Amino acid sequence: MNDISASESPITLTASAVEQVKLLQGQPDHAGKFLRVYVEQGGCSGMQYGMTFDEQREGDLISGSATVKVLVDAFSAKYLGGTQVDFSDELTGGGFKLNNPNAKQSCGCGKSFQT
Repeated sequence: MNDISASESPITLTASAVEQVKLLQGQPDHAGKFLRVYVEQGGCSGMQYGMTFDEQREGDLISGSATVKVLVDAFSAKYLGGTQVDFSDELTGGGFKLNNPNAKQSCGCGKSFQT
């Protein structure tokens, strides 16, 4: 696994995202796992985001914050450079949001994008 500097970090988290991830990591199903953010082919704009709790794998990049580590595979890192993960608990439009400066176009749901 590759630790990378903050200037190379593909993912940063807002304070609200850090707090939500820490809460979720406290659940028994997520014990000992890290947040993984990735992209894959699909969605209405060509590429779609995914997030899950997972164990580290060979070649993963580690980013995030001092208290919450985020795993990103090398393929996803090419598309996620500079992305900020935010969390909102609003009733309408709440949840995790990825603000990706590399996305030239995003769909209305915010879960897929085009580069």
